[in-house]
Amino acid sequence: MDLLTLFCTATASILAGGLYWFVCILGSAEQKGKAATQLSGGSIAREKVQDKFKQYWTFFRRPKEIETAEKVPAFVDTFYNLVTDIYEWGWGQSFHFSPSIPGKSHRDATRLHEEMAVDLLNVGPGKRILDAGCGVGGPMRAIAGHSGANVVGITINEYQVKRARMHNKKAGLDKLCEVVCGNFLQMPFEDNSFDGAYSIEATCHAPKLEDVYSEIYRVLKPGSLYISYEWVTTEAYNPESSDHVEIIQGIERGDALPGLRSFKNIAETAKKVGFEVISEKDLASPPAQPWWSRLKMGRIAYWRNHIVVTCLAWLGIAPKGVVDVHEMLFVTADYLTRGGETGIFTPMYMILCRKPESKL
Repeated sequence: MDLLTLFCTATASILAGGLYWFVCILGSAEQKGKAATQLSGGSIAREKVQDKFKQYWTFFRRPKEIETAEKVPAFVDTFYNLVTDIYEWGWGQSFHFSPSIPGKSHRDATRLHEEMAVDLLNVGPGKRILDAGCGVGGPMRAIAGHSGANVVGITINEYQVKRARMHNKKAGLDKLCEVVCGNFLQMPFEDNSFDGAYSIEATCHAPKLEDVYSEIYRVLKPGSLYISYEWVTTEAYNPESSDHVEIIQGIERGDALPGLRSFKNIAETAKKVGFEVISEKDLASPPAQPWWSRLKMGRIAYWRNHIVVTCLAWLGIAPKGVVDVHEMLFVTADYLTRGGETGIFTPMYMILCRKPESKL
């Protein structure tokens, strides 16, 4: 073997090894759930992913100016078809934030954040609770495993239903976890049928918070508790500041939000539909550690992953539109980070409510 042949062989081996390392070893921030080579557009046909992304981006260009609110659920469904695989690959199975905890991994911090929700609901084995906006079921599995309660999750996205059911079975929790495809603004459940309910960074997708809170109130048994972690602007937000407005609009546009609400509106809305508000608190407030630190630490991972996504799209393994989606999520991550650093936005404004006991 001559020197040139040896050099070419070595170079090819290094490139092949590097590609394998990128895709298979460093493919996921969590190293579980989804491989880079399996990235898709969810239920969207691969040849339509790019067009669907363009339609989504046009619709949410100016979230607060959306006039056709009835179309929001359909575009939220499109959004989760586009992002679910990327979320699982690069973030994990729990599509939400949590405060950083010194000495704990991001995964452990996420689990503790989820377990706190069900601890406040005070439910256990034999009880039936609702997960309003369950995604692929990361919180559902943590909560069912921790409490022993039966959890029924609802998500508008059929692809997420399939992913959640697969994960539930793999985790051995399919007996405790049930997943339903539906709109949490019109849930297919009977009145007074749940012993508790929670929503983790999900109701922000509702055009009107009152509509989803009313539905949750309807399906809860009298005396039962509901807890929600809400995405809101804080008292530090100044609508007259162009920088603040840019940050909030960037968050809305990249996360399929029909307009972020002020923290002041949350308890007010809960009371309006009939709930008794037990407590409310921004879980991101000091002494909580920054929830956005994980986003900042993930910048190198983003560039690594973007190279992977671009190569896979070029090779025809991933749909072309996936590159656009991945870039959108990176830009949105920057807006989220700025929202956290400036203190004008929190993704974990907690409200704990009770449906009053029936009057005799």
